[in-house]
Amino acid sequence: MGKRRCVPPLEPKLAAGCCGVKKPKLSGSGAHSHGNQSATVPGSSSGPLQNHQHVDSSSGRENVSDLTLGPGNSPITRMNPASGALSPLPRPNGTANTAKNLVVTAEMCCYCFDVLYCHLYGFPQPRLPRFTNDPYPLFVTWKTGRDKRLRGCIGTFSAMNLHSGLREYTLTSALKDSRFPPLTREELPKLFCSVSLLTNFEDASDYLDWEVGVHGIRIEFINEKGVKRTATYLPEVAKEQDWDQIQTIDSLLRKGGFKAPITSEFRKTIKLTRYRSEKVTISYAEYIASRQHCFQNGTLHAPPLYNHYS
Repeated sequence: MGKRRCVPPLEPKLAAGCCGVKKPKLSGSGAHSHGNQSATVPGSSSGPLQNHQHVDSSSGRENVSDLTLGPGNSPITRMNPASGALSPLPRPNGTANTAKNLVVTAEMCCYCFDVLYCHLYGFPQPRLPRFTNDPYPLFVTWKTGRDKRLRGCIGTFSAMNLHSGLREYTLTSALKDSRFPPLTREELPKLFCSVSLLTNFEDASDYLDWEVGVHGIRIEFINEKGVKRTATYLPEVAKEQDWDQIQTIDSLLRKGGFKAPITSEFRKTIKLTRYRSEKVTISYAEYIASRQHCFQNGTLHAPPLYNHYS
């Protein structure tokens, strides 16, 4: 069993971007024991997966394949578009969980939309929100369109106070994700915002001491040049890709820039940290509905009022 930590280990502030690959298929676990294969990203130009998921250990930045959550970590609340209130979603086994058990709330996504909206229209930033300001590792993800294509995703594994952390990473993920041009006003109506909070960090006993669809994992390893590298996938990624544990580990190694053959002996040298996460997502339409008292004459181009948290 893993050794539990309440928060990640103290380390320099770490930013991570989400690659949002669309289910690249890896071959069976055995094919990866030699480590000479790499997956391509469907719907993109040809090339090895790791080219789309670069890790720059010198800057402390990682690319994360996705910021979505797995079973047991999925959003279990929904926003009422009229009131902005949360109500529980049914869990897979038919039982319900209550919003009071979660730290993450839809209001956090609304605040991210407030911050981005005010920035894009040149308004003063909104007042600080009422939700908790406790420190958490966090990620902000922007997707667009009916197919929810990734539009920006950056976060940190260092615990940040939520008010300042969400404000910072709202703009960083929307405007400074190097894989995408900055978001514009015209894109607002098609956006979806997700906030993910990472919790329950544990040191795994070995590289298999985690569960697909339950845990996110972060690995540390020494590459063929003797340089320490890191890479991470959040909880839903492996399940979405239909990967088993070995395939996930091998994909992370390639993502982290490891180019040598991958052997079972090398996998045993990996230091693995597992974690869980909470996530909530709302659309721009839901945001507008929750802030409808802030908009005048039915237009979507009025600034949010600054007393809506009072």
